[in-house]
Amino acid sequence: MMALLNRLYKWMESWVHSVYAHYVLAILFYIEALLFLPADPLLIFYCVQRKNNAFRYALTATAASVLGGITAYAIGAMLWNIYGEQIIHSSTINTMISPATFYSLSAQYKKNMWFALLLPALIPMVPYKAITLSAGFCQLSLIPFIICSCIARGSRYLLYATIATRYPNNIKVFMKQSLPLIMTLIVIMAVGYHIVLKISPR
Repeated sequence: MMALLNRLYKWMESWVHSVYAHYVLAILFYIEALLFLPADPLLIFYCVQRKNNAFRYALTATAASVLGGITAYAIGAMLWNIYGEQIIHSSTINTMISPATFYSLSAQYKKNMWFALLLPALIPMVPYKAITLSAGFCQLSLIPFIICSCIARGSRYLLYATIATRYPNNIKVFMKQSLPLIMTLIVIMAVGYHIVLKISPR
């Protein structure tokens, strides 16, 4: 297992010094907004390995993540426009939530939109996909959604870049020592998230 993780570490390191580094980072963070793919450790790794580019990497991750969020928002909005009423009036869904409750929660979501979007987008453990899809499905305003995404994701990623440039050696040691734990937690989170999706009533 350790040998596999060491190879993974070397693979990550090779991409950092590739001419395609920014493109790889952008693709991963775009996908992260659509699927449950924790990409934060990779950004931290990039920032530590190439401190001079840390803030560029943070801005690349922010832009890609926001674009992915807009895509997921559009998917959620399209889902509502085509199947929204059918979904919320489905007998299966109604065992969990009634249409009246859904409309009430949606109204509260819109009323507290800034808090509801900013806080979860700042927390690494919360799947960004759940926020983006639900924002579109519940018909939240697009412009505030984009602003919240830029603020939350930008703040989070720029914080990573700041810490990485100030304490690069400490983070390098931590990542090498904690890589097995980090990867294990990521796998557990990803599997758990998809199991929840699979067993949840539709």
